[in-house]
Amino acid sequence: MKKVNYIILFLFAALIISSCNKSQVLTEASPESVNISSDRLSRIDHMLQQSIDSGWVAGAVGFIACDGKIVYNRAFGVSDIETNKKMVPDDIFRIASQTKAITSIAAMMLFEEGKFLLDDPVSKYIHEFRNPKVLETYNGKDTTYTTIPAKREITIRDLMTHTSGIDYAGIGSPAMRAIYAKADIPGGFGTDKMILSDKMKALGSMPLVHQPGERFTYGLNVDVLGYLIELWSGESLDQYFTKHIFEPLGMKDTYFYIPETKASRLVKVNTEGPDRKVKGISQDFMNYPLLKGTYFSGGAGLSSTTRDYAIFLQMLLNNGEYNGKRLLSSRTVELITSNQIGELNLNRDKFGLGFEITTEYGQAELGISEGSFSWGGYFGTTYWADPKEKLVCLLFMQQSPLSHSEIQNKFKAMVYQTLEN
Repeated sequence: MKKVNYIILFLFAALIISSCNKSQVLTEASPESVNISSDRLSRIDHMLQQSIDSGWVAGAVGFIACDGKIVYNRAFGVSDIETNKKMVPDDIFRIASQTKAITSIAAMMLFEEGKFLLDDPVSKYIHEFRNPKVLETYNGKDTTYTTIPAKREITIRDLMTHTSGIDYAGIGSPAMRAIYAKADIPGGFGTDKMILSDKMKALGSMPLVHQPGERFTYGLNVDVLGYLIELWSGESLDQYFTKHIFEPLGMKDTYFYIPETKASRLVKVNTEGPDRKVKGISQDFMNYPLLKGTYFSGGAGLSSTTRDYAIFLQMLLNNGEYNGKRLLSSRTVELITSNQIGELNLNRDKFGLGFEITTEYGQAELGISEGSFSWGGYFGTTYWADPKEKLVCLLFMQQSPLSHSEIQNKFKAMVYQTLEN
């Protein structure tokens, strides 16, 4: 009898361990199965359709998963305003700066392998970043400038938190846009002939806009991190992503350069006129995902679907594991999603290692829970993951500029009005 009891206890313990180790895999389910109101979800339908009917955007795909259950995966409008092609949920979008989160996770996977420490100087691995200098004066007439020595070197942590002083080409300050343009430093996408290593080495000799660690400046930091991943891993960035992230997670529609067989699924980019209404734009520059490119921008180069990116976010909500594949330890995920900028602020929020982190002050704006992690992309894509409510939420559009950013904020707020728990 005692032996039978031991067996029962053993089986019960094994069941508990198995249950604890099982990570959530995204599956379709009814909203009510996770205490979300179907009626209230329809309010989001109305808001998005009204935005399209008002001429603010051409189309959108919204995605909501709760506790690993997909309860909302809907497309609205068109993916091509010239042909009136209907938008569908598995359309592929340029996710631009949403690439940064994937690059940051790739780096932290190598951190777990002992390839670097967060406070290592970048120059330890890329010698061109030795003896950094900070911009002191700038002459706009001839783009000449003077510098002063930086007080310290840039660290890996500085790159991952955008506190290094590296600015952005294309969308950064006027002075640094001109300086980077003169040095042929790209903004992160739209090129098929450049090589990441060449441009990141050149960036190392460029001046910083402020002392390292002094403040948050959104810049080409994660492009540098992408090159570091190549050095640490011995693989090109696209190879590393595919082998170590996309294939293990089952992300089948995420690429730097989309294969010809999927080219028709790429959504067209739009712009807007003086009346703030959507209108078409030449796709010559915008078609960079269809090139046979050689430049792998860790800061902005990827294209993806809402479902693929949701898998990536669900892995993080699962504390680093998805469908039996562990990419990170739970402690590393805690490190990634904790405040890494100290007393500095990003509007109402903080910043972790690759993500904006919602604070108690920040949650009061739209209702997104404290501790949620988020970011977005240049062409109107946005996402967040909420560990408290177990939510993964995305809204993808393709427009620049998008002056009606209230569409994104309304979507964020309206997700929470659907919760019935």
